[in-house]
Amino acid sequence: MARLSRPTPPTSSLPPLIRLANYSTTRIEQALQNVRAIYFSQALPRLPAPAKPHPTHLIHDSSVPDSGYASAEEDDELEEDEDNDIDLDILRSDAFEREFALRWLTAFTARSDSWVYDPDFPDEEDARAQLVDSAASLLASFAGDDKEEALTRTFSFPLCHTDGKENGPVEVELNDAALLSQDHTSVGLQSWGSCIILAEQMCAEPAAFTLSPGLKHLRILELGAGTGLLSIATAKILQAQQVSSEVIATDYHPSVLENLRGNVTTNFPSSSQTDAPVKVMALDWQNPVYQPPLHQPFDIILAADVIYHPEHAQWIKRCAETLLARPNPTDRNGGVFWLIIPVRSTGRHEGIGTTVEAVFPYAPQVHSSSFEVKSAVGSMSEMELAILSASKVGKHSGIGRADESGYSLFKIGWVRSMSQ
Repeated sequence: MARLSRPTPPTSSLPPLIRLANYSTTRIEQALQNVRAIYFSQALPRLPAPAKPHPTHLIHDSSVPDSGYASAEEDDELEEDEDNDIDLDILRSDAFEREFALRWLTAFTARSDSWVYDPDFPDEEDARAQLVDSAASLLASFAGDDKEEALTRTFSFPLCHTDGKENGPVEVELNDAALLSQDHTSVGLQSWGSCIILAEQMCAEPAAFTLSPGLKHLRILELGAGTGLLSIATAKILQAQQVSSEVIATDYHPSVLENLRGNVTTNFPSSSQTDAPVKVMALDWQNPVYQPPLHQPFDIILAADVIYHPEHAQWIKRCAETLLARPNPTDRNGGVFWLIIPVRSTGRHEGIGTTVEAVFPYAPQVHSSSFEVKSAVGSMSEMELAILSASKVGKHSGIGRADESGYSLFKIGWVRSMSQ
């Protein structure tokens, strides 16, 4: 890793973005290290400078006269260290330099896709991607530098009943916490475009998502709940229609779960953790543990923007195979899994959505009601999860990331295996 001698002003150390292609990854790494050294150097007590080497005898004879040169060098070094500290304090408090660094980091990450995937430098793709992650981490550090920077967002979705009449809106208040500066797996601390789009659609057409009055108690699960927007909106839709239900919001990262619990409390302040309309549980897709209340099947599973690694679709499918209610004599169709993902045609996550279609085959027919459910227990092994329908949703102004061109919404359910 490149090392810096002492921090320099961002205006002189950060390379011009218009000529970014002319700078090596080492040079850009040094520039990012410089910004981190200025604003986010460790807050540990200052350690003394290393002692000068002495002869290797056990007892240092302090009676030996000092020529004066050695002590003079040490005094100069101490004065230089003190000057560096003063310079750093002045630099850190310079509002212009700080604002310049913020603007540079923001612009750098915004144009990162074209720089990372430059066809003229294919061998540098990984190194450049790591530098973009480092810049994003610095931005998150700036956001987290002030604990009051966490953003409170209020969403209001018009709610339509089964008769088509609008009722009062579904309002959800969420804390979008700053991403953890040293942990890129904490993406669930913020609300992403996919979950906003799906929540809007569920409120507009509850019946289309089986969120309407019926004869049975509904069990609903959200995978990768993040801030909890989908789970909270679902619970409020069902409350407005007086539908008996149990909603479980799951995620993996401890900080995400803590923020999620806080959002549930904010939206249902009069409820305790035991009787809240939304319960929060930890669930690791790769190594799932199905402890109560995850030990029983769910009528509806929701997931938004949960595919950002090639293995995620496979992990999620295994969870859905265990958790989604299977067809039975009283419910011919079984449960439904709603999955929405952003369409990204550029960048690091380009084409990642195709892993969904690779893992979940398309059903031969649009609806799963064409097959007959046998009463024998063994017939359940003949079922597999497949895509019953898929639709494209256009991007909404002001919602989602710049690299998102729209969204793919999948309705996934049980069908008879073609191999049977």
